[in-house]
Amino acid sequence: MLSGHLQGKVLEMISCMIRPRRILEIGTFTGYSALCLASGLTADGQLHTIEVREEDAAKARSFFDRSSFSGQIISHTGNALNIIPRLEEEWDLVFIDADKPAYIEYFNLVLPRLRKNGFILADNIFFHGQVLEKEVTGKSAKGIQAFNEFIKNRTDIEKVILTIRDGLCLVRKL
Repeated sequence: MLSGHLQGKVLEMISCMIRPRRILEIGTFTGYSALCLASGLTADGQLHTIEVREEDAAKARSFFDRSSFSGQIISHTGNALNIIPRLEEEWDLVFIDADKPAYIEYFNLVLPRLRKNGFILADNIFFHGQVLEKEVTGKSAKGIQAFNEFIKNRTDIEKVILTIRDGLCLVRKL
C-alpha cells in the first residue's frame, strides 16, 4: 500500500513543477506520499491528508512531526467522503489513493473545488493487472475499472496514464 521510491520521486517532481498552494491527499497510510507531495508546496501552502484508520494516521503524524513540513501538513482521520465536503479549500493538486470502489465519488467531490488547470492524480489504476482481465472480480478491481471508464469518457478534463508501478492517472481540469 506504500508508494515506492520511484512513484514518490514522481509525486515530488510533479508537485515541484506545479508549486501548489493547496494539496489534498485521500489515503495517507504511513505518510510517505504526503511528504513527497509536500516538497513542492509554496511557503504558505498546506497539504490536507485523510486516513480512515486511526493507527495509520497516528504513525503518519509522527513522521510529519519530524519533518520540515510539520506545520504545513494537516491530518484528518475518518471517512474521506464525510471529511472532504467540510474542507473549504480550492485545490491545486489532489492525490487519490484510498478505497478503490469510492474513486468516482472522491473525484466528483473534489473536481468542483479543483482550480482550472489543477491536477488530480489517481493511483493504482491498473489494480495489479486485474482491470485488464476478461472478467473483473473483486470490489476494488471493479471500482478501479469503473473509474477508468468514467475518466475515459469525460470531456471536461485532459488525462494521461503513467505506467509506473500500479499505474498513475494524471488528470488536468480544463
